[in-house]
Amino acid sequence: MGHGVRETVLGTLGKASILRIPPELQNLTLHFGTAVWKRDTEDPQRKLVLLKYLGGNYTNYMKGRTRFHELDFSLEILNTSRQDRQLYEYIVSKESEEKVWQIQLEVYEPVSDPSIQILSWELANGSCTITVNCTAERGDSVSYSWEGWDAGTSGLCTHNGSLLHLSYPLQNSSIACACTASNPISRGVVPFKSFECSYEQG
Repeated sequence: MGHGVRETVLGTLGKASILRIPPELQNLTLHFGTAVWKRDTEDPQRKLVLLKYLGGNYTNYMKGRTRFHELDFSLEILNTSRQDRQLYEYIVSKESEEKVWQIQLEVYEPVSDPSIQILSWELANGSCTITVNCTAERGDSVSYSWEGWDAGTSGLCTHNGSLLHLSYPLQNSSIACACTASNPISRGVVPFKSFECSYEQG
């Protein structure tokens, strides 16, 4: 009996997630005709049986929440929630042994379009120094990165993280950067054009 996660599937919160099995297990299911989909629970001693397949017929114990596709024996989670983030197993009974395929489902909320806030700006020695922060209101495991919005500013803007410190000479007042907020399933980009530093803005 196999152990260890064979595959990780990235699911989107509120959308359908499909758990597929490889052709080898599909063929074994057709040949031996007995299989089951199971899911881990918070209790390590308890597993949830989602579906049983026997000789062309199946029983779906999670009707309304999952859909079984007989063509390839995949299981579709219709409206993925955070509670669905679990380890799933597809087990084919092959006479005196079992063949197991494990899938870890990770669930993420998509990233919303980020927004940029100017935290501080300072005029000194003919240079303008500004600090800006990029944030996305929604999204799980969000990472931020900055890069040039056009070819001339790439080096100046390149940075990993939500905060960006920019320092540029006063005569060069049109610096354009872009912030990307991303996670494993989505990304959002917002441009930022630097303003002209002047004493009037204080």
